[in-house]
Amino acid sequence: MSVIIKRALFGGAVATVVMASGTFLVGRLSGYEAKVLLESSISGINMLCNTVILGSSTILALMLTLLGISRAANSSLTKEHYRHVLNIAKYDTILIISAVIAFLFLNIPITESEEVPGSWYTNIYYITLGVASILGGGLIAVVTMLYGTIANIILIVGLGVTDHPLVNNDQEQNLNEEENNKNGAT
Repeated sequence: MSVIIKRALFGGAVATVVMASGTFLVGRLSGYEAKVLLESSISGINMLCNTVILGSSTILALMLTLLGISRAANSSLTKEHYRHVLNIAKYDTILIISAVIAFLFLNIPITESEEVPGSWYTNIYYITLGVASILGGGLIAVVTMLYGTIANIILIVGLGVTDHPLVNNDQEQNLNEEENNKNGAT
C-alpha cells in the first residue's frame, strides 16, 4: 500500500474517531431520549448520505478526466500511478455503496413504529452516529487520496518533474533514443 493511501486512510480514521467521540459527549441516554435525538438527527444524517453519494459519484466521474490527463502526459507514468487511481476508484465505489445502504436503512420509519421496544432506540441512535462518522471519515480519506494523486500529476505533467518516483524513466529514455535515431536517419 502506497504512502498516499496509508496517509489518507489514517486521516480518515482519525476523522472518524473525532466525529464518533462526539457521541461520548452526549453521555448515556435512555430509550426515550435516544428516540428524540434520533428523530432530530435523521434528517442531518440523510443529508450527509446524500452529500457523500453526490460527492463520491462526482469524484468517480471526474477520475475519467484524470485518466485522460495521465494518458496524454508527455512523460510516461509508472503502473504505480494507475494503481493509485484504481485504489481511489475502489474506495470511492465502496463509499457510494455504503452511503446508499445507510440512506436506505435510515429511511425506514423506525421512530414511527409502535413495535420497536424503547430500549432499542439507544443502540439505534449510537449505530446511526457511528455510520455517519464512518461515512464522513471515508469521504475525507477519498478526498485526501485524490489530492495526493492530483498533486503528483501537477508535479509531473504541469511542472515537468522528471525525477519523480511515478515517472517511468526507462520508457522516457527509449522514446528519446527513438527520436534521436529518427533525427539521425534523416
